[in-house]
Amino acid sequence: MTTTRTEEPQHEEPPHKPKFTFPSALTVLAIVTVAVWALAFLIPAGQYDRNDAGAPVQGTYHRVDSGQSFVDRLNDLFLSPVNGLYGIQDEKSGQVGPDLAGELYGSAGVFLFVLAIGAFITVVFATGALDRGIGRLAHRLRERGALLIAGVMVVFSVLGTVEGFAEETLGFYGLIVPLMLALGYDRMVAVGTIILGAGIGVLCSTVNPFATGVASSAADISLGDGIVLRFVMWVVLTAVTVAYVIRYAKRVQKNPDRSLTGFLPGDRDLADEPADEIPQLTGLHKAVLITTALVFAFMIFSVVPWSSALTGKADATPYGFELDWSFAQLAALFLCAAVLVGLVARMGEQKLSSTIIQGAADFISPALVIVLARGVTVIMNNSKITDTVLHSIEGVVKGTSSSVFAIIVFVVNLPLAFLIPSTSGHATLAMPILAPLADFAGVSRAVVVTAWQSASGWMNLWVPTTAVTIGGVALAKVGYDKYLRFVWPLLALLFLLICGFVAVGAAIT
Repeated sequence: MTTTRTEEPQHEEPPHKPKFTFPSALTVLAIVTVAVWALAFLIPAGQYDRNDAGAPVQGTYHRVDSGQSFVDRLNDLFLSPVNGLYGIQDEKSGQVGPDLAGELYGSAGVFLFVLAIGAFITVVFATGALDRGIGRLAHRLRERGALLIAGVMVVFSVLGTVEGFAEETLGFYGLIVPLMLALGYDRMVAVGTIILGAGIGVLCSTVNPFATGVASSAADISLGDGIVLRFVMWVVLTAVTVAYVIRYAKRVQKNPDRSLTGFLPGDRDLADEPADEIPQLTGLHKAVLITTALVFAFMIFSVVPWSSALTGKADATPYGFELDWSFAQLAALFLCAAVLVGLVARMGEQKLSSTIIQGAADFISPALVIVLARGVTVIMNNSKITDTVLHSIEGVVKGTSSSVFAIIVFVVNLPLAFLIPSTSGHATLAMPILAPLADFAGVSRAVVVTAWQSASGWMNLWVPTTAVTIGGVALAKVGYDKYLRFVWPLLALLFLLICGFVAVGAAIT
C-alpha cells in the first residue's frame, strides 16, 4: 500500500527591500540643475546696477526681461556642464556661452587645480612616507596615551586644514584601533582621534583647496583673505576637540565600565601584548616628508596678502615679495611638486607617470562636482534670476548687524551642507549668492567664506552621508548611534564657538 505525504505549504519570504542610499553629489547636483532650470520659468528676471568693480549696488534692483526663448533655455540646460567648465561671459549682454567673447566664467582653473593637487597627494601617498611617518609617531608615543592622542589628532588636523585630509584617514584604522586598545582605551577613542582630528582641521580650513580655495574662487577673493581669523579658529577649536577626546579616553581608561562602546572579545587582551615594531623612516621617506611640508608652506606664502594681514588694512599697498598667486599658478605648482616628490622618492619614470595619471583620475569626481555646480549658476545668470534670488534674501537680512548676518550665513548653510556633502559643489553653488550679500551687509567676503566652510565642516563631523564618518565607524566596529551619543556635546560646543568667531570676525572687518 502506497501512502502519500501531504506536503506542507511553503511560505515564500517577502522580497528584500533594498536599503535607501543617499545619492552621490553628482546626482544631487544633476537634480538641482534640472530643478533650478524649471524654477527659472517661474522666478521673475531682474538685476542690480553694478559699480566699477562689478559688485551689485544695494537698493538698485529692478525687473528686466530675460530675453530668452524656450529654445534658448533648453540650450542652457544642455550646455550647463560645458559652460560650467569653460563658459565665457559676454561683456555687454552678461550672457555665458562656450563660443562668446569676454572673461572666463567657467571653473576651468579650479578644475585643473583639483586634478593637480590630486596627482600630488597620490604621489606622496605612493611613497609610503606619510603613512610610515604617522605610524612612527604613534609607535614612539605608545606609552604616553594622552600625548599620542594629541599628536595624531594635531597631525591629522594640520593635514585637514591645508589639504582637506578626510577620506585618506580610512586607511589608518588598522593601525590606530589596536594601538588605542593596547593603551587601555576603547574603540571610540580611536574613532574620535581619527574622525574628529581630521574633521576639525577641515572645519577650520586655512588654505584647504577643496573648501577655502573653491569658495574663495567663487566669491572672487584671494585664497589668503581671512586666513588670520581661520588660523585662530583652527588653534582654538583643535585644542578644544583634542581635550574633549582625551577627557573621554582618560575616563574609559580609569573605569572601563564607562565606555560608550564596550569591548569586543579580545579587545582587553591587546593591552597585555607587546607592540609591534614600526619600520624606521628611511632617508628617502624623510626627504619626501620635508619636500611635502615645504610645498604646502610655499603655497601658503604665495597666496597670503601679507600687506593686508600684517597691517590690518584691506587696501594696503602690496609688499614687493608678495606673489598673489591664483589657481593657475597653484595648479602648475602642484604638478611640478608631484614630479619633484617622485624624483626625490626615486619612483622611476613609468611609476611616476602612472601615479600622476591615477591621482588625477581619483580626483575627477570632486572636479566634476565643481563643474556641475558652476553650470547651475550659469543657468541662473543667463535667465537673469540670480539677482532676484539675491534681492529676496536681502530683504531677510536687511537691518541685521554684521555679527548677526555672519551667524545667519553659518546657520543657513547647515541644511545645504547635508543636501550637498561635497564641499566643492556646495561652495560653487552657494557663493555667487552669499558673496554679494556680504557686500550689502558691510561684511568681508572672507568672513562669509569662513562661515560657509564652518557649516560644511560641522555637518561633515556627524552626517551619515559622508564616507569618512559612516565608513570610519564601520571600520572601527562602532555603532553609528553610539558615535552620535559620544560626539553631540562636542558638536554643541563647536556650534557656539563657531557662532562666536564668525560674529567677531564680521564685527572687526
